Formats: sequence, structure tokens, C-alpha cells
Amino acid sequence: MPNLPNVRNETYRLLRALGLTTIFGNPGSTELRFLQDFPADFRYILGLHEGAVVSMADGYAQATGKAAFVNLHTAPGVGNALGAIIAAYYGKAPLVITAGQQVRPMMLMEPWLFAREFTEVPKPFVKWSYEPARAADVPGAIARAYHIAMQPPRGPVFVSIPMDDWDAECNPLPSHTVTTRVAPDPTALDTVTTLLHESTRPALVIGAGVDRAGARDAAIALAERTHAAVWGAPEYERAGFPEDHPQFVGFLPSAMAPLAEKLAAYDCVLALGAPIWHYYPYVPGPIVPEGTALVQFTDDPDEAARAPAGMAVVGDVGLALAHLLHAIPAPRTLFDASTRLLPTPRPTPDVPPATMPISPAFVMHTLDTVMPADTVYFFESPSNRAAQQRHLRIRREGGYFVTPSGGLGYAMAAAVGAQIAQPERQAVALLGDGSSVYTIQALWTAAQEGAAAIFVIFNNGGYGVLKAFANFVGARNVPGLEVPGLDLCQIARGFGCDAHRITRPEEIADALRAATAARVPTLLDIIVDATVPDLVAK
Repeated sequence: MPNLPNVRNETYRLLRALGLTTIFGNPGSTELRFLQDFPADFRYILGLHEGAVVSMADGYAQATGKAAFVNLHTAPGVGNALGAIIAAYYGKAPLVITAGQQVRPMMLMEPWLFAREFTEVPKPFVKWSYEPARAADVPGAIARAYHIAMQPPRGPVFVSIPMDDWDAECNPLPSHTVTTRVAPDPTALDTVTTLLHESTRPALVIGAGVDRAGARDAAIALAERTHAAVWGAPEYERAGFPEDHPQFVGFLPSAMAPLAEKLAAYDCVLALGAPIWHYYPYVPGPIVPEGTALVQFTDDPDEAARAPAGMAVVGDVGLALAHLLHAIPAPRTLFDASTRLLPTPRPTPDVPPATMPISPAFVMHTLDTVMPADTVYFFESPSNRAAQQRHLRIRREGGYFVTPSGGLGYAMAAAVGAQIAQPERQAVALLGDGSSVYTIQALWTAAQEGAAAIFVIFNNGGYGVLKAFANFVGARNVPGLEVPGLDLCQIARGFGCDAHRITRPEEIADALRAATAARVPTLLDIIVDATVPDLVAK
């Protein structure tokens, strides 16, 4: 009988075959046997906190469009990473997350660093969670996890691996591939085609799924062919349409009544890769105004099932758009141009004044003016999102990411992961001062890996969006909303990054140009106006 490979060697062979040769991790005793004799053709990205590790892997996966491999340290490490795992789940990031478990002979006694009911810990925010019953099943479990992570809707998966399994023998895995694109129901697409033919006031709502599917050009073509107004979805986490396009009219609010008011102008609304009911403040009203037909396109059956109104079409958004483009002729034969006019273009915003204190709007305008057109932005300054949407227009595919769970700690680390994945594109994290410290350990990884991301801090001395929400609900005298005494430049320098504090508006453009040219990770701590925004107007 031929010699069998051990689990470790077979797993590394599998990871090579799957293209998972970059590993994001923070090692502990239960991971050392996996990492010993680390192959020279693999890259290990060390993070100093597991939350930063997972978010860096998330940014890497989003930038590459492929799965990323994560190796965490037993139950405490997974516990530290849970917030980031939740963000990966809502952002549909394909992460294969593994963690060490104690040796099998001692598990019954629950020794030090034993992870009790470990597969339950990351639920319900992973697509699959498993601990192999036999050591020999570890490579097969990782292969299955990978295919589940990559199957739409993509997302994180989890495999717990006892630390003594790595030296056990196993059978080599046969080759196995799984296709991932699922076509929507053609009958449903024919129904949508008829709706578009009969519509006189169509609108498209563009969500993250368009960018995720690489279907931006198809969305542009559909908009131009139908003369539809194009809206950005409420609280979208990726930008799927160029925001300088003349048919892009703005962003839908994340509250029932004002959102329905916006949609009342249209008789047919196609929500592409986005739920439009992604509400935040509760402002009661109708889901869809009377007389408006709503169709949602999504690759997520659960998202379709929980839709409160309209028609949901499940399948690959790119394939759906391709079908609609094939079925809908050019505008001049589809309708009389006098009955379906192009939407009024979104007004060009006024240039914000260079005031003291610095307005967030002026910072956004400066970014829009100075930074390269293909810059990738990771946004996590919630109180400044209205200013960002008004003055910083996202034009390129894969150019914008927002924390998808609503929790903090995603953007700084994700920007580092994306910069590692795409060193040729400038990554910029736009952060509140409060947001920045959740995974600030990612700055160390940026410095060590030479990931030349730029971290722009909107320093207003507190949690601005919480102050706005407190005003909205009438909560007075709430503690914990001020964050004084942060010296973020000193922290960044301590981690090995360049850092500058900016207090005057005329300093911003030169600082951004210098940081872009320097090609080293740089933090810009910009002291901005602390005026609390209107939550619903956001």
C-alpha cells in the first residue's frame, strides 16, 4: 500500500489548487502544528487582533472577488473576531475561516483552551460550521467549506480542527469543481421585460450585488436603453453604478415614509442586487407606493423570501441583466421618446467653502478632486455619509465599500487587505475617530506588509451618528458619546505608519498628494466641524 500524505500536506496541496495561498491569521498553540514548516510559496499575513485579521481577509476577498483563508486561535480568537465575521456575513465575503481545537484525547475532559460546542460559536453568521469527526476528513471539510463559501450568496464558513489532526494520514482528495452562477427563471424575466415595455416612468435601484457580480456595464446599458432614473440603494455597502452618470439621480433614504415618497414618481422599479427596505430609523409609511410595481433581483433566496412586497427574482444579477438587454431593443423602438423622457440629471453640488473648523463636505470635495479616479474607498464615518454621497462621487467598479453590518471596525482593516490584494490601486479608509480605534492594530500589518493605504480620520471628538440618533429619538443626557484625548497620530507612528494632524482646510490637498506619492501607509487626522447632522436627511 503506498504511503499516504498527512493531513497537513494534503491541506496545503488543496489550498494551492484552490488559489488560497495567502493566509490571514493570529496564531496560538492550537494552530502551530498546521503552520509548522510553512511552505515557501505561501504568504502569511499576521494581524495583532482577530477582528482585524478577519476584516483584512474580507477586504482582500472583496478586492479579488475570490475566497480568502483565515486561521484563528480556538474559542477566544473566534470570539474576538465575531464582529468582523458578522460584517463578512452581511457583506457576502467568501471567507474560509479555520480555528484550532484541543487534541482529541483530552477533549472529553475540557482542558485549557478547549472550545466547548465550537461549531455553535460563530452561528448564525456563517453559512456552514463543522468539526470533522475524523482527522482524515479535515482536507475534505475544507474543500466543502470553500465551495459553500463561493456559492451564491457568498459568505463566511467555519471549520474547527483539533490540533493533533494535522499529522494523521489521509487519502488524497480527487479533483472537484462546483459551478457558482445560477440563472434566474426565464419566465419571470419575460414578465419583467413586459413591465419595462409598458412602463412610462421606470427606475433602477442599484445595490451591492451589481458591483459584486461585475455587472456595472450591463446596468449602465439597461439604464440608457430604458431612460430609467437610477438610484443608489439605501445603506448600500458597495457602489454598482457610476455616480457621475447623467441618469444617476441620488441615494434612497433608509426610512419607510421618505423612501416611498421618492419611489412614488415611478410606475416600475427594478431593485438590482439590493433590498430597498434596508431601513435604519423608524419612520412609518408604505413599503411601496400605490401604483408602483417593484421587482427585486437577488442571488440570495433568503433575501427574496423576507422581501415585504413586490416580486423577487432569484439568480445571478449579471445573467438577469444580460437577458433583459437581449430582450429590450434600443430606446427609439421601445417607446415614443416624448412619453419617456430622460431623468433630470443630479445637480452638481456647490463647492464647499474652506471654513474653520473644517467641514466634512470640504474634505470629501478635496478627495474627489485630488485622488486618482480608480481609488478604492472604505467608508466608516456614519455621521458624514450624506457629505460623502454629495461630494465624493464613486465612478469605478470595485471602488467603494461600507461596513455591511452597521458595526464599527471594518473599514480600516479591510482597506489594508484590499491594498495587499491590489497594490496598483490606492486604498483609502474614511473613518470617524471613534470608528478608527476598533481595529487600529491593522496599522501595524499595513506597515509590516508595505500596504500603502491612506487612513483619513474625520475627527469630531465623538460618536456623531449616535448623537444624531439620540436627537431623532429624543434621548437626552446620554453618556459615552464623547471620545476625547485620542492622539491617533502618535498611535499610528507607534505602529510604524506615517501620520499627520490637519487643522486647516488648505493643508488637505497637499497632504493627500504627498501620501499618495509616498507609497507608505499614512494616517491623516483631520479635525472637522462637530455639528451633529440630521439623521433622516442623511
